[in-house]
Amino acid sequence: MKYDPKAGVMDRGFFKILGAQFFSALADNALFFAALALLKERHAPEWHLSMLLWCFTVSYVVIAPYAGSFADSMHKGQAMMLCNGIKLIGCLGMLFGLPPILAYAIVGFGAAAYSPAKYGIVTEYLPHEKLVEANGWLEGATVFAIILGTIIGGYLSGASIKKWLEANTLTQDLSSTQFAIVIITLLYIIAAIINSKIPKLKTRLKPFHISPVHQAKEFAWCLKRLWRDPQGQASLAITTLFWGAGATMRLVVLNWAILWLAIDLETATRLIAIVAIGIAIGAVAAGRWVPLNRAFSVMPAGIGMGVLVICMLWVNQISVAALLMLLIGALSGFFVVPLNAILQHRGHQLMGAGHSIAVQNFNENLGILAMVGIHALMVKYLSTQLPENSSALLIVQYAAHGIPPMQAIIIGFGVLVIVCMASIMLRYHCKLKYQVAPNDKA
Repeated sequence: MKYDPKAGVMDRGFFKILGAQFFSALADNALFFAALALLKERHAPEWHLSMLLWCFTVSYVVIAPYAGSFADSMHKGQAMMLCNGIKLIGCLGMLFGLPPILAYAIVGFGAAAYSPAKYGIVTEYLPHEKLVEANGWLEGATVFAIILGTIIGGYLSGASIKKWLEANTLTQDLSSTQFAIVIITLLYIIAAIINSKIPKLKTRLKPFHISPVHQAKEFAWCLKRLWRDPQGQASLAITTLFWGAGATMRLVVLNWAILWLAIDLETATRLIAIVAIGIAIGAVAAGRWVPLNRAFSVMPAGIGMGVLVICMLWVNQISVAALLMLLIGALSGFFVVPLNAILQHRGHQLMGAGHSIAVQNFNENLGILAMVGIHALMVKYLSTQLPENSSALLIVQYAAHGIPPMQAIIIGFGVLVIVCMASIMLRYHCKLKYQVAPNDKA
């Protein structure tokens, strides 16, 4: 079964792929906030919050040489089902007492292997001229999962659910975080059920080689091939920057909201949800109005995103903060979706869907590891002691470990995005001017 152009842009098979991705991503994001709440509950050091995301992400880099080959060695729906099962094991491990960082690392392992399959099946299922629109749907669904997962994770781990559990005889011994993880387990099960319905495509499967030497050589060849392609290089550099910045942004916004806006952690998660709403709006707009052959025209939006990040320093009202988060998200979604689509298209042409997504994941998650790692180090070593007249909210959040250096983090973060985006744009336009090859066309 494969996409039929006469049947319309998106048929039932595509929506099964979309649904499986949505519920799996929903569970991943809800579990992240449940794990954050669990670390807070156990009075873990503040920098452990950054390490939670770091440990989730490291698998994308470590198993990248195997992930692409694994995805291309079987039907993508089957690969998605197996990887969803690994995520479920990590979730259950957290429920039954496994340390949150270790349990979430297992979930990250499943997610790293899941990613080449979920994006690879889209490139196999749809013609290349539909990839920007399909990516708009896929990113929109993923972002909606982030929004809903943020709300679900924050709400289920919050005070209101805790009171409700304590008021019921059957649930008195269950903490709010344990209850949240039980609900999240059900989400993974729903994702597995939808995964089982994904159509099998008539694609040529490639043998999976266990040999680390073979995998390393093959992955190195794929990595070099994509970085040497002009369009692949520019789109890969930008998406690497985007995902590194996006992951760090979640942590920055949490601390910024508590310090600048004087709101608690549960409320602060709603600002992250607003960023995600903006990304969804930008993704849908890009999918509708930016064709694949004009994907690189959206690059200036990345510079605008960096400028708006620096503007966070002058915002101290929740309503203005919400508007700023929406704009940052919209610019992010608008520039990343077309570039993600052209990266998938070029990768599929050069080396195959699974391998190209694995290379993409390797680079993007190296970006996440680097930026989240720098954030964790700044929080650990540059935090300052709490003033004596601090509010009860700040004492709850930062008494044990001090206040993170938010001015340095926000300015550094914004300037890094601006400089990197401007450098990538300049390099790409220089290559277009001096190096035009027939195979550079999308």
